[in-house]
Amino acid sequence: MNIIITGAGRGIGSELVKILARHKQNQIIAVSRNGKALKELQAECIKLYPDTKVIPYEFDLNQFEFYPFIVQRLETFIHKCDILIHNAGRLINKPYEKFELSDFDETVNVNFKAPFFLTQALLPILNRGAHVVNIGSYGGVPATRKFPGLAAYTSSKGALHILTEILATELAGLEIKVNCLALGSVQTEMFTRAFPGQRAALNTSQMAQFIADFAITGHKTMNGQVIPVALAEI
Repeated sequence: MNIIITGAGRGIGSELVKILARHKQNQIIAVSRNGKALKELQAECIKLYPDTKVIPYEFDLNQFEFYPFIVQRLETFIHKCDILIHNAGRLINKPYEKFELSDFDETVNVNFKAPFFLTQALLPILNRGAHVVNIGSYGGVPATRKFPGLAAYTSSKGALHILTEILATELAGLEIKVNCLALGSVQTEMFTRAFPGQRAALNTSQMAQFIADFAITGHKTMNGQVIPVALAEI
């Protein structure tokens, strides 16, 4: 399978690449603005799995003006994509009354605008039967516990959840399935910034394994679903 993963330079994204790289039939485009981290990830995967096909692609998701050309670039590596995982995320922990427009734009651009327009840009290479997996947040699910300082992050993930539902309808004619995993607490750098001193319920490897399994099989029984994945609210 041909797989594209954003936010692959660290955390869950990095673990996802390593898990999916175990299968030599997979070809993975690992996307991150951190080129150094991507090259280190590629080297680690090759060391673990010599036949692996992990292709580092350094790209800043905030560069929306380049989205129309991204397919041309990716087609030098793959002609079709079977799985697209929007894993990249941005969290700024700041009281609502101190939140600035630049903070808001930075958060929404990565968490919502990028999945919206990157999926659109990649439509020409998304296979019929492809699976788009959005990585949301348990806090963005209605009626779940909310935390101060996370107004932009939580609301942007809520918007991503709604986008998941509507894209499942929009892309039905292309037989492309779209689902969202609304993650609870995972021990990442982002979690540490949001909840200093707290311990998460799961580590990155555990959550990445769940996401990998779901990306491969979840669309066989689900479409347009926002699925909470949490052992605890923090």
